[in-house]
Amino acid sequence: MHRHANRTCWDDDALRSPHTQPDKADRVRRMFGAIAPTYERVNRWFSAGRDAYWRRQAVRLACVRPDDRVLDVACGTGDLLRAFAAASPRPRTLVGCDFARPMLEGAAGRGPADARWCECDALRLPFADGSFTVVGCAFGVRNFQALDDGLREFRRVLSRGGRAVILEFTRPGHPWVRAWYEFYARRIMPVGAAWLSGDRDGAYRYLPESVVSFVDAMELTRRLHGAGFTGVQCRSLTFGVVTVYVAVREDHG
Repeated sequence: MHRHANRTCWDDDALRSPHTQPDKADRVRRMFGAIAPTYERVNRWFSAGRDAYWRRQAVRLACVRPDDRVLDVACGTGDLLRAFAAASPRPRTLVGCDFARPMLEGAAGRGPADARWCECDALRLPFADGSFTVVGCAFGVRNFQALDDGLREFRRVLSRGGRAVILEFTRPGHPWVRAWYEFYARRIMPVGAAWLSGDRDGAYRYLPESVVSFVDAMELTRRLHGAGFTGVQCRSLTFGVVTVYVAVREDHG
């Protein structure tokens, strides 16, 4: 039996500070492996279908070109990569990677048929320097064990002038919107999502807590600059519930 088989991924102690857990990556991997079969369905229900819109907007802001080589990091079940595949013009190359095998198996089963899939850790991408022109990541960076290391890996695998396109939840700026959002995310969504998914590992308690305790848009922009990106632009969507970041790897260095 696996040594973690009977251990809850996210208990009360871990949820008090989810981003500082020394074994955060292991907890996240096990959590996503457990909820993979119902992950997309839960996302659709509890975002009222807006998650598909958010991904389309991220792809639009990527300004896709027909010669682009796209890597979707922490691809989950492949929703963002499928959005890139639906772009016009369509990128030349599509690669998705994730470290939760059940998620990756779900992605590979749904296509696109010409995509390649790779099981790997976002902090140690098995690709040569400058392999891609676009690196995308939807709702993944806040789950990294070490955010700065992950952003530096994004930059490393991008060619000069390449773009990192990050879609991530943020806390709305308006106090009333923020209050409603956090009530929904902390009180309503965890109960409903756990019931719909059959989750018993605390996944849908962790996910909203990981948003509330994650860095804000200003800080993530600063981290992107610190990782060597330039020209970082942010686009807030749906009253500030999510933000799209587009960062360019500079042409020198």
